[in-house]
Amino acid sequence: MPFLGQDWRSPGWRWVKTEDGWKRCEPFSPALEDGNNQLNDISHTVILTGDGEDEEIYSTEDCEFAAKKRKKDHFRDNTDSQCFYREKWIYVHKESTKERHGYCTLGEAFNRLDFSSAIQDIRRFNYVVKLLQLIAKSQLTSLSGAAQKNYFNILDKIVQKVMEDQYNPRLIKDLLQDLSSTLCILIRGVGKSELVGNVNVWICRLETILLWQQQLKNLQMNKQVNNGLTLSDLPLHMLNNILYRFSDGWDIITLGQVTPTLYMLSEDRQLWKKLCQYHFAEKQFCRHLILSEEGHIDWKLMYFALQKYYPIKEQYGDTLHFCRHCSILFWKDTGHPCTASDPNTCLMPVSPQHFIDLFKF
Repeated sequence: MPFLGQDWRSPGWRWVKTEDGWKRCEPFSPALEDGNNQLNDISHTVILTGDGEDEEIYSTEDCEFAAKKRKKDHFRDNTDSQCFYREKWIYVHKESTKERHGYCTLGEAFNRLDFSSAIQDIRRFNYVVKLLQLIAKSQLTSLSGAAQKNYFNILDKIVQKVMEDQYNPRLIKDLLQDLSSTLCILIRGVGKSELVGNVNVWICRLETILLWQQQLKNLQMNKQVNNGLTLSDLPLHMLNNILYRFSDGWDIITLGQVTPTLYMLSEDRQLWKKLCQYHFAEKQFCRHLILSEEGHIDWKLMYFALQKYYPIKEQYGDTLHFCRHCSILFWKDTGHPCTASDPNTCLMPVSPQHFIDLFKF
């Protein structure tokens, strides 16, 4: 019996109507050749080590199949596949009903919610990166083949954006480190884990991640040439007010390295005390008191010590939202077809971890 419904594994081919009929569109990007040349410049031997296990070496011969297939599958790896979905929202259902059969998966939501465009919005950039990091840590094998391709395409766009804009490279380095560690474990335990796709393709992806890490390591920050008003020209009380707006300790340290004045302000004990009180409860930091040589509480060391034991509060410029009335996940500016009398009372912001939890069955 033929399968009449839409294939859930892939959005399908792209077709263009011509005078001779419909033809399949296979776009070719010159960046593909550049990517192949860059991969050839680095070593094609990936050494995966594990605790108590011998080293496993994958040479160029092991990756021969994946290297030949890279051009053939390039257009399927193109992130433009998201244009098949006009609606930028998805109905989250976890069981079958009379009206709907089946359930919504993490990979389906990842494909439908247009993360490729979201990374271009600075308000959503950190949110998407954190979500990719959580998926890399625990949910990578739960993605379908199409969703995994989409995942790595979005990751490629993020790396290229960071290389061009030099925006928050530390966050991307942490993401790539977690992803490479996960891939090493999955490739080393192939056959034991649910790894979708050929192992040679995953080795090729790991090589690409190593290339991205090397590019970010060699990233040089461009010095801004501006004859107008700069951050250093602001009064001390305004600079201090800016530092008190930060919710990440590493951002405070980074800004303190710009000028001696900012360094002095970034070492303020009251600043780090406020940061600890914002992220942690009083009972938490009372259990891990760290005293300085003068006998005072070292709030700066306290902040980084408490991070190892307790999660910090997350702040994002924009997040996905979940409508409790319609059970629909969507970006707030794109909206969704809500049937509630007062839609604003049904909206709930969705953190990256909450997004993952929505699709755990």
